Amino acid sequence: MGNLVQGKVSLVTGGGSGIGRAAALVFSREGAKVVVSDVEVEGGRETVRMIKERGGDAVFVRADVSKTADVEEMVKQTVTAFNRLDCAFNNAGISIGAPSTLLCTEEEWDKMMDINLKGVWLCMKYEIPEILKHGRGAIVNTSSFAGLTASRFGLVAYSASKHGVIGLTKTAAVEFAKQGIRINAVCPGATRTAMLEKHTTDPQEEAQVASMNPSNRIASPAEIGEAVVWLCSDAASFVTGIAMAVDGGQILY
Repeated sequence: MGNLVQGKVSLVTGGGSGIGRAAALVFSREGAKVVVSDVEVEGGRETVRMIKERGGDAVFVRADVSKTADVEEMVKQTVTAFNRLDCAFNNAGISIGAPSTLLCTEEEWDKMMDINLKGVWLCMKYEIPEILKHGRGAIVNTSSFAGLTASRFGLVAYSASKHGVIGLTKTAAVEFAKQGIRINAVCPGATRTAMLEKHTTDPQEEAQVASMNPSNRIASPAEIGEAVVWLCSDAASFVTGIAMAVDGGQILY
């Protein structure tokens, strides 16, 4: 057990799988109490079970981050469970729809924006007042490599939503820096999650994705989780408003 976030209370959305689950496990390993939230109950509860199995303290709260009432209740239950909120990882997101600007439907566009972008804004809207009660804290929002540059896969709505997360992060970082809240974004490259598996259905496609960065491999979710927890820790006490690429150098290509 480490101590990067010892004694802190952390909230992780999209914590039922992938990067969210990995980050929740790292938060716990580094000494935080963890609220795991997800729209998928089974996955979220499994993450909590994994944390407790390792000696950590965690609870699950179901929430759809695109719904105001769910987000407000999620934050309330966090405070009910652990009396405070110190850091949050707003990670819940989806990747759906046609890759092309012309083929993307309005329904696909709206759903992507509701979850990936509005969901991050809603989470911060209700998290920040609780963090302010204790004078300092940190928030990390999940953007993507596709939020820093054009995606070779197209994915127009996904890319637009992730660019939006970075703009939202930077604006909020400026707004709350003097009040002691640091707000950053993490921008994963190709990471071994269910979302990636949707787009790489055979070994040849996976090898092609891996070749898109100098490291010539795909990240593990834990590698992203480590960066998230560092950004939430006092080790990153003078870091705010950045969009951190955790992508094996993919942004260099």
